[in-house]
Amino acid sequence: MAGLSSGAKMAHMALTPDTEAAPGTAAETTRGPQLPYDALLLYSFGGPNKPEDVVPFLRNVTAGKGIPDSRLEEVGEHYYGFGGKSPINEQNLALQAALEGELAARGIDLPVVWGNRNWEPYTRDAVEQLKEMGVQRAVALVTSAYSSYSGCRQYREDLAVTLDGLGDLGPEGSRSVQFDKVRSYFNHPGFAQANIDAVVDGYRALAEKDGAELAAEARLVFVTHSIPDTMEAASAVSGATYSQQHLDLAAVVAAEVSTVLGHPVEWTLAYCSRSGPPSQPWLEPDVNDHLGELAESGVRSVVISPIGFISDHMEVAYDLDTEAIATAAELGLAAVRAGTVSTRAPFVSGLVDLVLERAALARDDEIVQQTVGTLPAYRSVCRPGCCRRRDGEDSGVPALCSEALNS
Repeated sequence: MAGLSSGAKMAHMALTPDTEAAPGTAAETTRGPQLPYDALLLYSFGGPNKPEDVVPFLRNVTAGKGIPDSRLEEVGEHYYGFGGKSPINEQNLALQAALEGELAARGIDLPVVWGNRNWEPYTRDAVEQLKEMGVQRAVALVTSAYSSYSGCRQYREDLAVTLDGLGDLGPEGSRSVQFDKVRSYFNHPGFAQANIDAVVDGYRALAEKDGAELAAEARLVFVTHSIPDTMEAASAVSGATYSQQHLDLAAVVAAEVSTVLGHPVEWTLAYCSRSGPPSQPWLEPDVNDHLGELAESGVRSVVISPIGFISDHMEVAYDLDTEAIATAAELGLAAVRAGTVSTRAPFVSGLVDLVLERAALARDDEIVQQTVGTLPAYRSVCRPGCCRRRDGEDSGVPALCSEALNS
């Protein structure tokens, strides 16, 4: 496993000075490093499990947009090509098991409950399960590493709406379950290290497939989910914009990959999975267009790294493994798609570190929040107006885990 060099390890003391007993150490374990939390909510997007789920699932995803079922059937062709089943649910189960294993290995008693915004088990199912377990305070871990409306606030809104529907959205003390959240973790060392390892594996796979020469000169193309330009602008309320977060991490990953491979690696950032009307600007370039530009410039080989995703769900399986790899083949580019962080050990260990970090913050302990790159640790209690869909727009939907309930 490749390791972050000293130049890439940058710990930002975002809240308070260092302490002798960091979260997760033997000294901290004696007082229960998970306290005050009774459970961990693994909170994800969800996806269909069979063909008849596809249109109902897409109705959930596009609720309120007035998109007819005929159009949803067209969009659903991506899922039908994979038997009508998204890989995401099985991958969430694997991550749930990995987190449970890591917690158990550290002697930490913290049950992990899984819930989704858009499919079974829904957010409501997860909250009901937590209530049945007698959980009073849970910490939510969203399966999106970056800060934006779709990657953070939309989950916080969904949680608030769910609690409201259960009659639990009163003052903090009256809720049957109180929720906090783990900070956006794009610049946590565990997420960075898992991406570094995946990219190094990708370069080595390209060398085996197409030869050392093409691998040595391969352009590293980082890819993430595109979002509307308006959402990109609104994400700046959290600090750096959505794209800037990716660029900052990409620079760290590329530098470390260069160190491990022993030669410079040139890199770029592209986007996939654009939706919405053509008249609405979204972040560009599209990965397929970008591959064409690279081929025209004389690039002969690429390693595609899905740095914006934590697992190989539909956007990776279709947009990258199917479309982008086919585009590369048409262009004569030697190409390999690097893995996602998935259940790689540095990522899973890092997530547990983040849970313990959040617990320490809830206890008002003095801690150091570990980060890589140039950006500081993001807030676990969001600022008012953080990550709205559009800059300056108030949807009127409350969002949990923020300084004010309706912020």
